[in-house]
Amino acid sequence: MTYDPGSPGGRPQPPGGQGWPGGQQQPYPAGYGQQPPPGWGPPAGGPQPGGTPSPQRNVLAALLDFSFTSFATPGLVRLLYVVGSVLLLFSYLGYVVYAFGVDAVFGFVALVVGAVVVLFWLALLRVLLEFYSAVVRMSEDIHNRR
Repeated sequence: MTYDPGSPGGRPQPPGGQGWPGGQQQPYPAGYGQQPPPGWGPPAGGPQPGGTPSPQRNVLAALLDFSFTSFATPGLVRLLYVVGSVLLLFSYLGYVVYAFGVDAVFGFVALVVGAVVVLFWLALLRVLLEFYSAVVRMSEDIHNRR
C-alpha cells in the first residue's frame, strides 16, 4: 500500500488501483463523527450575550467586592508584575550606585552579581504570580462547570 496525500481523505491506497478492492471506499470505523454523549463538550447555548466588562472596571469592582464573589487576581497579576519589576530595577540601580560610591571594585562586583540576583528574584516573582493566576483560573473553571 502507498500513501497518496492527493487521494480522497488522504487514506492509503493499495497498489495497482483506486480505492479499496472492489472500487468501494471503506467507511471510517463505527462511531467516527457521531455526537458525544450528553454532558460532554462545551455547554449548550455558547457564549453568553453582553460581552465582558473592561479590565479596569472589572479589577476595581473585584477589589471593592466585599462579598468575595469575583476574583481580583487575574486583573492584578499584570500590575503586580510591572510594579515588582520596577522595584527590583530601582533597587538594583540604587545598590550599584551605592557600591560604586564605596569602591570601584565593589561597584563592578555589585553590577555583575546584582544582575544575576535581580534575574533570580524576577523569575521567582513571575513563577509565584503564574501559580496564583493558575489557581484562580482553575477555580473559575470549576465554578463555571457546575
